[in-house]
Amino acid sequence: MKASGSTGWKAPVKFRMPTAENLVPIRLDIQFEGQRYKDAFTWNPSDPDNEVVVFAKRTVKDLKLPPAFVTQIAQSIQSQLADFRSYEGQDMYTGEKIIPIKLDLRVNHTLIKDQFLWDLNNFESDPEEFARTLCKDLGVEDPEVGPAVAFAIREQLYEIAIQSVASARESRLSKKGRRGSDHGSASSKASGLSMDLVKLFSFKSSVVRKRKDLDVYEPVVDLLTNEEVDALEAREERHAR
Repeated sequence: MKASGSTGWKAPVKFRMPTAENLVPIRLDIQFEGQRYKDAFTWNPSDPDNEVVVFAKRTVKDLKLPPAFVTQIAQSIQSQLADFRSYEGQDMYTGEKIIPIKLDLRVNHTLIKDQFLWDLNNFESDPEEFARTLCKDLGVEDPEVGPAVAFAIREQLYEIAIQSVASARESRLSKKGRRGSDHGSASSKASGLSMDLVKLFSFKSSVVRKRKDLDVYEPVVDLLTNEEVDALEAREERHAR
């Protein structure tokens, strides 16, 4: 993704996903009555709430899950939507314009790792289109990889958007307490957000080296054997317990 130049510390905007479509990343991992259901998808927070129960019932029917899963699925989705909506209407700072996005995914037999820069102030960005282009360029044939890549991008953008709300809140409190130090306050918040990004993307060690590598990082795509997939799934199952 091409990065444009930074224009400094911008005025706050109202909370939303920093993408063209304001979609909430929803992740489900439900174990009930000896069965497990995992899924990840996006949801439009403007959709009627009764659509959640309709989706849960359809999912349980299609996957032949126990009826009790309807409540479990619906409650998990509703809880995550409530978390998202709790930020709506609040100011957020997009702060540092260019942020790092990191991918480390396994989808079926495909393992994909990549790292690139994303323009947080581009509210016309499209993670799904980016993921389709990335998979095409890398020769990835599994149709499930693209949606997983887009979801991973949206999850990270969501986390940064939440951090941006906290930054805007700190800014308001700082201005109330110190009217005459706006420049120092903005600089401090920008630095704080930068450090938060370091923590979020696990740049705790060798920060300079890893940030430098962003410009030359090459994506990695591996096709795993059945034995390798079985071993990974067994390890994931042990961790889940």
